Amino acid sequence: MSSILDQLKQITTIVADTGDFDSIAQYKPTDATTNPSLILAAAQKPQYARLIDDAVAYAKKQSTDPSAQLEHATDKLLVNFGVEILKLIPGRVSTEVDARLSFDTQATINKALHLISLYDQAGIGKDRVLIKIASTWEGIQAARVLERDHGIHCNLTLLFSFTQAVACAEAKVTLISPFVGRILDWYKKSTGQAYADAATDPGVLSVTRIFHYYKAHGYKTIVMGASFRNTGEITELAGCDFLTISPALLADCKRLRASSSQSSTRQMFRWELNEDAMATEKLSEGIRKFAEDTVKLESIITAKLA
Repeated sequence: MSSILDQLKQITTIVADTGDFDSIAQYKPTDATTNPSLILAAAQKPQYARLIDDAVAYAKKQSTDPSAQLEHATDKLLVNFGVEILKLIPGRVSTEVDARLSFDTQATINKALHLISLYDQAGIGKDRVLIKIASTWEGIQAARVLERDHGIHCNLTLLFSFTQAVACAEAKVTLISPFVGRILDWYKKSTGQAYADAATDPGVLSVTRIFHYYKAHGYKTIVMGASFRNTGEITELAGCDFLTISPALLADCKRLRASSSQSSTRQMFRWELNEDAMATEKLSEGIRKFAEDTVKLESIITAKLA
C-alpha cells in the first residue's frame, strides 16, 4: 500500500519547507522554500560553514564598509543556499526578502532585483526562483511591480486572511503561502478549543475558501498551503495547488499508509485586515520573528567578517 506522501504527490505539488539539503534529497520534492528562520537553523550546522565562508569572502571583495559587507554577505548566503537546493530539485526555490523591508515597497523591489542578480551571477535564471515577500500592502505592491515589469516570480508569505489573498490575486503574483498552522495556533489560544477534526480546522477552512475563490474567478495565482501542525491538515488540503511541508511532517506522511470577485483597494485592504484580529496579530508576529532571526543570522556573519 502506498504512503500518504506517495498519494499526495499524485494530486498536489509537494514543496520542502527547509534549508537542510539532506532532507530535500531524501523526500525529493518538486520545489523548496526557505526563510530566515530555516536558514539560521541550517547555517549553524558545520556542514554548511563553507556557504558562510564563501558569502563572507564575496562581501569583503564588494566593500570595505562593515555595514555594507554584512548586507552583501547576508544576501549572498541566502542565494548560496538557494543555489545548492536547486541542485537537488527540478523546480523552484523561494528566497525571502529581509522582513525588515516589509513596509517599504521600493526597498523590497530593490532587494528582490539584487537577489535575482546574484542568482544570475551563479548561473541560475529567474525562472527557477520565487522571491518571497511578506503579504503587507507594501509587499503586495512590490510583487505587482516585480511580476509585471521585471518578470520576477513572487511568493507572498505570512498570509493569514482572505483580503490578503484577494489583493495578491489582483496583483497577479505567482504564488501565495497561506499559513495553516499559525491560524490554528491563534484560534486554539483565543477560543480554548482543540480543533481535533481537521475538517473544522480554521487554517484549513481559510485555505479552502481562498482556493475555491481563486478557481471560481479564474485567478492563476498558485495557492500553496504552508505552516502545517499535523498530517490531518495536510491530507484535508490534498488537491490544493501546492503544499509546503516541513521534514518532520514529510517523514510522517511517508511513514503513514493511505486509506483505500471581490476587489481590493489600499483602504479596504487595511480596514479588512485590521478587522481580522488573527490575521493582524499573526502577520505582525511573523514579520517580527523573521526579522529577529535575520539579526541572529547577521550576528553569525558579523563574527566571520571580523
